[in-house]
Amino acid sequence: MEKMWAGRTDGHTSAVADDFNSSIRFDSRMYRQDITGSMEHAMMLSAVGIITPLESEAIVDGLQGILDDIDSGALPIDPRAEDIHMFVEAELTRRIGDVGKKLHTSRSRNDQVALDIRLYLRDEIREIRRMVRELIDAVCTQAEATQGFIMPGYTHLQRAQPIVMAHHLLAYAMMLRRDDARLSDTAARMNYSPLGSAALAGTTYPIDRDLVARQLGFAGITENSLDGVSDRDFCAELLSALSILMMHLSRFSEEIILWSSWEFRFVQLDDAFTTGSSIMPQKKNSDMAELVRGKTGRVYGDLMALLTTLKGLPLAYNKDMQEDKESVFDAVDTVKMCLSVFAPMVRTMKFHKEEMYAAAQKGFLNATDLADYLTKKGMPFRSAYKLVGALVSKCIASGKTLESLTMEEYRAESQLFGEDVYGEISLETCVAKRISKGSTGPQSVGAQIRSVREFLQNEEV
Repeated sequence: MEKMWAGRTDGHTSAVADDFNSSIRFDSRMYRQDITGSMEHAMMLSAVGIITPLESEAIVDGLQGILDDIDSGALPIDPRAEDIHMFVEAELTRRIGDVGKKLHTSRSRNDQVALDIRLYLRDEIREIRRMVRELIDAVCTQAEATQGFIMPGYTHLQRAQPIVMAHHLLAYAMMLRRDDARLSDTAARMNYSPLGSAALAGTTYPIDRDLVARQLGFAGITENSLDGVSDRDFCAELLSALSILMMHLSRFSEEIILWSSWEFRFVQLDDAFTTGSSIMPQKKNSDMAELVRGKTGRVYGDLMALLTTLKGLPLAYNKDMQEDKESVFDAVDTVKMCLSVFAPMVRTMKFHKEEMYAAAQKGFLNATDLADYLTKKGMPFRSAYKLVGALVSKCIASGKTLESLTMEEYRAESQLFGEDVYGEISLETCVAKRISKGSTGPQSVGAQIRSVREFLQNEEV
């Protein structure tokens, strides 16, 4: 098959080279963006007098027909085509004749593909942000239901202080809000049209780049034609944002995996999001969460692959840049797949309030509150810290808890202890008296929930 770029060469390459060079198997997913961009380009060519209105109308009608036929399945994309741009242009020329050959006036595949991928990723970011917000809503709904569920808070995976499950869940809502903001920022920075940069140096035709940019919903145009065709910062930035998002999903997955184990039993996953064992009939495995945790490394790999591809490229366009799409597309697909299962998995989780409370009763989670009790009665905090540490050691040796120590045992350490100490170190009190903003106290948790709800209601995607 002779190539549309035949001229300097005879346009005939070996079958092996054709297959190696072709990108149609992955860039065909951008057919809608490619055709949409071409339609606006054709109308601009007419608006500035480069082609006639009738020629523009024929081109636009032909492109619309191609789009409709691809959408309906009537026109399969030819896998032998070099890329989606050549496929569309060749099909257009086949349908409307030589006038179709005028479409590519004043542009190159270099700025054409740069446009297509920006349009495509702009759409995908919008969808990913919608899915992130759906997950935030699921997390917030569970937080609303677990405001009174006391559980151990951890540092170093050691029981540290009592918190409520809602507080723990809302930490992930805050992470996901930042993910949404990063995706929004990425979309804003990529929202500039490179079309009209041509191959690298611009064009001699009197085109109106701003007109096309406005029609395609861009905030403006790229200001340097070399940068316009060679910039893939937005791809790297998107992969970075997606990697951080996957890191958050992976951390959440790890906790779900732990919580649903018999060692914790804080959470029961719905059967729809677990699997069984082929040999052990008692097993209920959190495979969906494990797969999300595993796929995080895949998205990290996509980011590193793209950065490595870009790191040594001179300006402007190089064929290496064809490698950007598979990494970006894979990351986008992987993140969407993970989000599609994560939100319903979280939404259908059941929390075991009694198991969490029983765990919070062990491990001396109220030790800090006991030290604060003494500090508020006048003892320096470091002295109180040391005294409570000694009491914990005695409890461990005798098999007691701080709540079960007698008043005589307390007063043997300090006369500052009074009968009110038992109320002060109850788990309910330890949680309730956390009054600082952002804390696990009921007023703070309620404020956090309201903040998340306001975010979901007011922020537009």
